[in-house]
Amino acid sequence: MVHAAKGGRPTLEAVAARAGVSRATVSRVVNGGAGVRGEVRDRVRRAVADLGYVPNSAARSLVTRRTGAVAVVIAEPESRIFADPFFGRQLRGISRELSAAGIQLLLLLQETRADRDRVGRYLAAGHADGVLMFSLHRDDPLPAMAEASGLPTVYGGRPGWADTGDGPGPLYVDTDNRDGARQAVRHLRDRGRRRIAVITGPLDQTSAQDRLDGYRDALAPAEADPRLIADGGFTAQGGERAMARLLAAAPDLDGVFVCSDLMASGALRTLRAHGRRVPEDVGVVGYDDLEPAAWTDPPLTTVRQDVEEMGRLMARLLLRRMATDGGGPAGSGEPVEPAPVVTPARLVVRESG
Repeated sequence: MVHAAKGGRPTLEAVAARAGVSRATVSRVVNGGAGVRGEVRDRVRRAVADLGYVPNSAARSLVTRRTGAVAVVIAEPESRIFADPFFGRQLRGISRELSAAGIQLLLLLQETRADRDRVGRYLAAGHADGVLMFSLHRDDPLPAMAEASGLPTVYGGRPGWADTGDGPGPLYVDTDNRDGARQAVRHLRDRGRRRIAVITGPLDQTSAQDRLDGYRDALAPAEADPRLIADGGFTAQGGERAMARLLAAAPDLDGVFVCSDLMASGALRTLRAHGRRVPEDVGVVGYDDLEPAAWTDPPLTTVRQDVEEMGRLMARLLLRRMATDGGGPAGSGEPVEPAPVVTPARLVVRESG
């Protein structure tokens, strides 16, 4: 006789009867516990499949002390997250990797102080097994909240705080932003550009600061002219405004390195509006190589970072850290202590440069 809960759902007892084992044995198999012989484990799994048994997630969490979920925290306003294809690509990489491991993605956005407090309470309450955080700004309280929660954490982008040396340093995935910027500016110089401006992102983010540093490296030994540096905030509208400021301050500029493709799209609009031809009058190089880079007019020379792969790497690092800390998914194999990952950047030459 098959035992069923209200509504006809098979119970743990039904699976035990079908497999000819105790309820405790079924619980151990379903919840990934050890101490069950392979033949018995296979029998239980067949019974689960035959009956269509679905474990109770709340009960399972009590046994395993795992929620089966990972929190993804993005420290940006919604308006930017949904307008910038960078975030969608990175989330796609994260989601695919977590899904393959049977882990649910929980997306948490924070824009205001109230949002930060809410995210901190959520993490401290143990609703997730680990945390992925990206697009952090200097002095952001979120990393301290993650540390206080005790949850394994991986950051997208090089952290901007000093390593205290107490235990393992922060885990992160980033691209070599500084070298990518050097490639972009050297490309413009190799094509005869002599007055090269830069449109940065917010300099309280390490990616923006590293790209500005790479720009300065490529100009050395000459000093960068402060009139040729403008902050575009990593938005298309910011790129438009920054390009207008640069043209007003240095009308003789003949090249511009724009630290994101989205800002570059805005910079191109401003150059057209001011009658500047690209690349004849001004060479333009972006950063990211997301889909819109090939759709601009002219198609954008840019620095490629594999954003989706970076998302996958973040998720993989977190799963390894969770396994090392004893919170990883069952069957995740021998824990390997993970280390930060920096991926290479590569110039992609199209028409704008």
